[in-house]
Amino acid sequence: MRIDFLGLEAFLGIAERGSFHRAAANLNLSQTALSHRMRKLEDDLGVKLLARTTRHVALTPAGLELLPKARRILDEATRSFEDLRRQGRAQQERLAIGCLPTIAIRYIPRVLFEFTRMYPDLDVQVFDNSVSEIADHVQSGRAEFGITIVSANRWDLEVTELVKEPFVLVCQADHAFASKKAISWSDLEGQKLVRVSPQTGNRILLDDALGSRREALTWRYEVQHLSTAISLASAGVGLAVVPRLAVEASGKTGIATVSLRNPSVSRALGVVVKRGLPLSPAAEDLLRIISRTLRSRA
Repeated sequence: MRIDFLGLEAFLGIAERGSFHRAAANLNLSQTALSHRMRKLEDDLGVKLLARTTRHVALTPAGLELLPKARRILDEATRSFEDLRRQGRAQQERLAIGCLPTIAIRYIPRVLFEFTRMYPDLDVQVFDNSVSEIADHVQSGRAEFGITIVSANRWDLEVTELVKEPFVLVCQADHAFASKKAISWSDLEGQKLVRVSPQTGNRILLDDALGSRREALTWRYEVQHLSTAISLASAGVGLAVVPRLAVEASGKTGIATVSLRNPSVSRALGVVVKRGLPLSPAAEDLLRIISRTLRSRA
């Protein structure tokens, strides 16, 4: 059975004011409409709640029993609706997204500059985290969407590809490879190489693409972040293999990037959202700007 909130509201109004006239005025209803709500509530419950004479309205025993329960039901409903309104207002005032650090460094500043002109009073939180952390943020609802590496994902998340970008070799500008347009992975045998942690999405992509041939390479250094790998290459410590956008985001000078062949390895970047959950209008606008910015760069 559905709870007749309108009927309970009418009942409480009459019980607390002792008059159909005063209750109708308080609820901004006609007395006819108020009487209709009361009749419907009594018919649904199958008991009389009010004893009405020409001059007086009194509660029946059933009405006296219902009164505290009706107050509790409407009070709880009111608190619940107020909580939802506060959450709705908070969501309208704040937007959170997830984003790979390389994308955040390279593109998010200019994206937010444009977005802020559309939503000047909206607070924005950017979780510039790893692939797994971005998935966690979106799955939990902490972020409305994430810009991340397209890979095998959780069943309740949906991923849409935006762009592809290649992995490139990073070396000092005076290195023998710097003047080459492209080199093969076999050319790297015997070179001291830098790679990122196996817990990262970039490492997984490279390992899968290289297969057994990665064992022929000398991975001398392992770091947690792409920016650290690029810094080691810039210092001449070793050669780094990183996505092209990471090099652009680093802002490092005195380095060169060289295309890699046999095989060419790329990563796909895309947007991850919670399956079946629509984005807010502000999130849709922000995603539209990010997508346009990434695709124009690609």
